[in-house]
Amino acid sequence: MPKIVEPPTVPPELSEIWQGVGPIVSSGHLARGALPALSELEFGMIMLHNAFSRWMVRCMAAAGVPDLSAVDVLVLHNINHRDKAKTMADISLMLNIEDTHIVAYALKKLQRLGLIQSGRRGKEKLVSITPAGRAVCERYAAIREELLVKSVLSAQVPAETLSAIAAHMRTLSGQYDQGTRSAASL
Repeated sequence: MPKIVEPPTVPPELSEIWQGVGPIVSSGHLARGALPALSELEFGMIMLHNAFSRWMVRCMAAAGVPDLSAVDVLVLHNINHRDKAKTMADISLMLNIEDTHIVAYALKKLQRLGLIQSGRRGKEKLVSITPAGRAVCERYAAIREELLVKSVLSAQVPAETLSAIAAHMRTLSGQYDQGTRSAASL
């Protein structure tokens, strides 16, 4: 029979040292530089990105469309945004997706499902939401309100805090974009 090993207990004299183990990161070698908090933020973004992606896919499945990826869901919501026809370039820019093939694939999939339709403005191809797509987005919004928004409200996270975090994230996205351009020039 295997021996059960209890997790180590921290002796009282080491508890202060144990508290200073460092930030929670996914790659300790990246946290050794001048800004370990950035590695901590990156780990948080990884966890948030994956949780948010799972949420979008599951919420859309609950809304009646089970076979969409997270990108497909983002593209659908963006097309529904303000009920205004959009080009693939508009969608790519808004969602900060560099590879337009990813958006093109999502558009084909959404059109095949009857959630969006395409048209033209001169030589430009436009996509817009269909009544079926709008209905799906409304069901998604209702499920989101019931399952996610109520949960966040019950956690008493102030709206101002969420807005401040969002502003910081948008600012940091610019830093990562600049870093990307610099790395591409090496």
